[in-house]
Amino acid sequence: MNGSAIAALLPVIALIGTGFGLARVGLVRQAAVKDMSNLVFLLLLPALLFRTMAQVHVGELDYRPIGVYFLSAIIVFVTTMLVYGFNTLAAARGLASMFSNAAMIGVPLVGLAFGEQGLVTLFTLISVHALVLLTAATMVFELASSREQHADDTHNKRSMGRTVWQAVRNSVIHPVPLPILAGLLWSLTGWPLPDVLDTSLKMLGSAMGPMALLLVGITLAYTRIGAYWRPAMRITLVKSLVHPLVFLVCAWALQLRGPAMGVMLICSALPVGANALLFTQRYRVAEDEVVASIALSTLLALVTMPLLLMLLHVLHGT
Repeated sequence: MNGSAIAALLPVIALIGTGFGLARVGLVRQAAVKDMSNLVFLLLLPALLFRTMAQVHVGELDYRPIGVYFLSAIIVFVTTMLVYGFNTLAAARGLASMFSNAAMIGVPLVGLAFGEQGLVTLFTLISVHALVLLTAATMVFELASSREQHADDTHNKRSMGRTVWQAVRNSVIHPVPLPILAGLLWSLTGWPLPDVLDTSLKMLGSAMGPMALLLVGITLAYTRIGAYWRPAMRITLVKSLVHPLVFLVCAWALQLRGPAMGVMLICSALPVGANALLFTQRYRVAEDEVVASIALSTLLALVTMPLLLMLLHVLHGT
C-alpha cells in the first residue's frame, strides 16, 4: 500500500454521499433499489470477479491470511454466543458481528487502496467467505432453533444434513463465489481471454465500484433505524472495532505481515453484510436489529476506514 491509500477513500465517501443525496431528493425511488441491486450483483460484480481471477496464477495464491481472518471471525462469533447464550438471537447477533460486506463496499475500497493484487487477496477470501461462515452459521442456527421449538412442533423441522447441504449449495451457486471459481478454473487452462470478452468484462467491471457505492448511499437513505438503535449499536461497535482488533491480535500472534494483512484488516472492519439479514428473516429473529446495524455500521465505516488506512500507512512506513 502506498501513501495515496488514504486519499483513495475520498471517492468512496463522495459516491456514498451522492447516492444518499439522490435518494433524498427523489431522483431514485425506493422501488428501484432492488433493480439496482440486481444489476450490481448479477452482472457488474460477476464480470469483475471472473475477469480478475481468470488472470491470476493459482499456485501463487496465499490462503494463510484467510485462515487468520476466519480465526478472528470464529472468535467473535463464539464469544457472542457465550455472552448471550445458545439461542437464535445470539446466533443472529454473532453472525452480524463477524460477517462483512466484502463485495459491495470491500471490492471498491480495496481496489482503490491496494490495487489489483489487493483485489486478488480479497477475491480469494470471498470465494470461501460465504461457504465457510454461512455453512457454520446454518448449523448453529438450526441447533439453536431446535432447542427453542416445542416438543410437538415438527412441521418446520428439517434434517441437519439437508440444511447443511442446501447452505453449501447456495453458497457456491451464487453470483459471488461462482464467477470466482469459474475464473480460477479458466486461469488453470492458461488461455488468454478473447479480446472482445476481455474488453466487455473490463467495461462492466469498471462500472461495478461506482454503482455499488451509489447503491449503498441510496439504501442508507431509505433505512429507518428507529427504536432498535441501542442493540444495533452494540453489534456495530463489535463489527467495526472489536472484530478488527481481534484480527490484529491473531495476525500478530501468528506473525502475519505485509499487504495481505492490510487487506484482511480492512475486511474485518467492513460493515455488516446483507447475508446476516437473510438469516434473521429466515429464522424470524432480530430482523429490525440487524437492518439497523447494517445502516449504523456503514455510517461508522466512513470514520473507521480512514483511521485504519492511516494505521496501515504508519505500520508500513510508506
